[in-house]
This record gives sequence, C-alpha cells and structure tokens, in this order.
Amino acid sequence: MSATASPSTADNPKEERLKQYLLDRAKDGEMYFKGKFIADDVGLSPKEIGALMVKLRDSATELTVEKWSYTGATTWRVETA
Repeated sequence: MSATASPSTADNPKEERLKQYLLDRAKDGEMYFKGKFIADDVGLSPKEIGALMVKLRDSATELTVEKWSYTGATTWRVETA
C-alpha cells in the first residue's frame, strides 16, 4: 500500500484513480465539476464518478467533498483538507 492510499481506496483502483485526480486538480484551491466533464480524464463513467464521490466524501481525509448543486447533473465542490 502506498503512503497516499487509504485502506478503503487501496482495494479499489477506480476510487484511488479518482481521488488522485481530484487531489492533483484541487492542490491550488477548490474546484467545481460535474462527473460527465471529467469522465474521459479519469476513465470512468459519470455514474461511476457519482457513486465514488459519495464514498470519497466519507473516506478521503485528504479532501473536502461537497455535493454543491444539481442542474442537469450533480456539481461537486472539492478542496484539499
């Protein structure tokens, strides 16, 4: 297990990939996104991203994850903790 992987994401490569993507993108401050706009970047479907964001909200201590709004799709707000 790497130093950046928490026990919950170490067994789930999709969750770890999304978490690392968000950590990298949010390192300079907060970011807002819809899953459908980052799906190609992380190689996941928008539905997978939505399910993983709910998990990351509870498990990723390095990130602060908020469900921000819903207009056609959920907008997420993420910043490093």
